[in-house]
This record gives sequence, C-alpha cells and structure tokens, in this order.
Amino acid sequence: MKSIVVAVSAFSLALGALAQETSRGSGQPLALQTSEATPQAGSIFRPESSKPQPAGRVHTTYVLRSTDGSKPLVVQAPAALSPAALNLVGPLATTEMAETPQSLGCLYVASPASAGCIPNYSAGSGGPTAAGYGAIALVDAYDNPNAASDLAAFDSYWGLLPPAFVKVYANGNGSCTTPPADAGWSVESSMDIEYAHVFAPNAAIILVEACSSSWTDLLYAEQVAFNYIVAHYPAGGQVSNSWQGGEFAGQIADDSLFADFTYNWTDGYKTPILAFASSGDGGFGVGYPSTNPWVISAGGTSILRNSATLKMTSESCWGGSGGGESTVETYTTSWSGGNAGPWANFQYPIFGQSNRRTPDLSFNADPASGAWVFSGFGMGGWGVVGGTSLSSPALAGIVNRMGNKLGSVFLTPATSGGDWFSTWENNLLYAQLATAKAYKSNFYDVKTGSNGVSAVSSWDYCTGVGSPRGGLGK
Repeated sequence: MKSIVVAVSAFSLALGALAQETSRGSGQPLALQTSEATPQAGSIFRPESSKPQPAGRVHTTYVLRSTDGSKPLVVQAPAALSPAALNLVGPLATTEMAETPQSLGCLYVASPASAGCIPNYSAGSGGPTAAGYGAIALVDAYDNPNAASDLAAFDSYWGLLPPAFVKVYANGNGSCTTPPADAGWSVESSMDIEYAHVFAPNAAIILVEACSSSWTDLLYAEQVAFNYIVAHYPAGGQVSNSWQGGEFAGQIADDSLFADFTYNWTDGYKTPILAFASSGDGGFGVGYPSTNPWVISAGGTSILRNSATLKMTSESCWGGSGGGESTVETYTTSWSGGNAGPWANFQYPIFGQSNRRTPDLSFNADPASGAWVFSGFGMGGWGVVGGTSLSSPALAGIVNRMGNKLGSVFLTPATSGGDWFSTWENNLLYAQLATAKAYKSNFYDVKTGSNGVSAVSSWDYCTGVGSPRGGLGK
C-alpha cells in the first residue's frame, strides 16, 4: 500500500511536497480516561474525545467495547477471543457479538454470502468482493501517526487487498504545520479508513487531518477534502464525517461546505461528491453537521443473533443512535431561515413543510455488536468499536460500492441563481418509501428498540429509512 502525506496550501489546490509518512511520538496508546454507564447490553468505554467538548469544538461519535466499563477491551488479534469470552449475552434467545468485515459484508451487501452471516474471527476470513470507484475522504481532527500502518495491519489480518492511501494535512489555514497526535481521535480515524475501505475496496482512501477539533479547523478540512477529490479523482466519491457538535445559529452559512460545488448548467456535475455525517451517540437529539439537509445523516442499529446458532436474526434501534428535529434547519422559501426549503424536500412526504429530521440511513453501531478495529497509537492493538462513527464511513463505502456516482447537491430551476441545493442520494432514499416492493428489497425496516423514541415501521428517529440491503437507492 502506497502511503503519502500532503500539506495543503491556504484556500487553494496547490499541494505541498510529498513525503513518506513518518511516525511522531512513541506510538504507544495514550490513556483513554473514565467510563460512563449505558443502557446497552454489556459494558462500554467512552473516551474523552467522544464526550461533549467546550464551545467551539466538536467530539468523536464512537464508543468502545469493555468487559467492565473501566477500560477498553484490547487484544493482540481477534482470533484470541471466542464470542463467549466477550460475554455479549443479551435477553433470552438473542446475543450480540463483535462483527468482522466478512460478517458485515454478508449482512449489508451480501458479499461474501453465508447462512446467518456468522462472524469468523480467524485471520484471512476476508470481506466484500472488489468494487468501488474514485475516492472516499475521511475528515478527522489531529494526527494519527500510525494511520497507514493501522490500515495495512487491518487488511493483512483479514486478507483484504490494500487500497491507494493518502494522508492530507489540512494546515493551509495557518492553524498548524503538522497536526498534533491524539490517541482518541486516532482510534476514530483508524476505524474510518478501515471500514470505508472494507465496503469499497477499489476506492482510494484519503485521510484529511484537521489541525484541531475546533469548528474552524474541521470546516476548513471539509473544504480540503472536497477540493482534493475534485483535483485528483474526476469520478468523484464521498466525504465522511464521524464527529459532531451542537447546532448553532450560523450553521446554515456552513451547509454549502458539505455540498458538491462543481455543478454548472452547461456541464452538470464535473465531480460528483456526497457527504455523510454521524447522527450522534447520545440517543434522541441532534447535532451538526448531521442536521445539514445536504448530507446523509448516519444513524445506528444493533445486530441481534440467535444465541445458540449465532445466526443473525434481526436489527433493532441502537439506544445511543442520535436523531431528532433540527431547530436551526427550518423550512423556508428564502435565505432568512434554514436550508430545508422546497429545494431540499425529500422528507416532505413524511413531515410536509417542516424542519430537517435525522437520521436518513443506518448501520450497525451498538458497541455490543461493534466491529473489530486495529489502532496501534490509540489502543495498542485490536478493539471492538461502535457508535455512529462506524455508521458514517461504512455507509459511505456502501454507497461508493454501488457506483451510482451521485453528487451531494443539484440545482433546481426554482433557484435560478444557483444558491440552493439538495442531495440526490437522499432524494433517492426517500423516494422508495412509497413503493413497498422497492423499499423491502433495498432496506431493512427496523421496527424494534428505542433511542428515547421507539423505532416504528418505515422512517423513525433512530434509524431513518432503515439499514441497507440491496443496491438500488444507494
């Protein structure tokens, strides 16, 4: 796997000198501090990076599997533990266990196919077949000095082909030269690049590192991610954001930073790019950029299995999945309000002329059914990670895999001046709700569980339209 680091000049596409990635710091995991109780099955560990941050900063949206809640579960290889050793026993006849590229690929894209999609922890158990195009950019804060080696170790263990991998420092705004290393965010970025790659093996993987977790630096990094794809991957791709902060009045002015700005009336999309964002890990409630009407809001589910056979039986709403109604992205017909106007009316059949609701689409996020992640700097080995931080890159990979090459925005005749946008992807997702046959073929309708609001048939505040199954609509 070729790995390079790129420094980005301020507000331009000029790229700094290319250099081989070098490790900064000792490479030893930093302390991930304190734990919190959760109503989920088993115990979890919530790192400092995933806790609410001071004003002006965002937080990651992942949690780690733990045997006692005091520290994350870390092993040298997944095969070192049996499912029983994880003690992931749920109510009565169901159980939850750590998932793998093979089991998640089987469940969500039927590749590799097997009865019950039972996880195989053995080395070389594989993952989805080759597919994908262009590039997937993962936007995170701070530096992960072991990003390239983590991805290589992950691929080597499971027997996955390595992707083209690039690390980009979003330092052109002058906030830093090299982003400082951070253990909590390193777990985040390792998971992001690993599971985006799992579902889209042919797509290039771009890790864009902001100088800090401030809104200023991460919104700048978002521009860098879009610009980098435009400059290097004409086929386009996706941008995933596994982080969140509270909503704020000025966010409507930032919405377009998450949109495909390469559309024009003559050529259409020059480089179709679609943005994803985690819906949050605190249960019912919203945050930004998930409420941006121009991104795909990624919610979370729990994978339930038969405790005797370990075959997958159903998905339910994960209690930590974020979701709710925006108070900022209001329905309006002018720039005086939010951006959920008639140009972004994909939720109109459900809510009418109303505010933006989240999430849109979901993926496994319960740490009790979390995914194996390798993070050398953040954890010092393998751990089981959940949260909607897993949902966002995985869904970006699944959409990339389907190859529809949908842009994140389109101009409607009503805008005339080209000011307002809407996601083609969300329009396609929601259009299938009215057609029972298409919906049942392409999505799993999650009807059980609660994040503070119970999951129900069709759309709900925990899982959106549900989780992916077929290829249409993604």
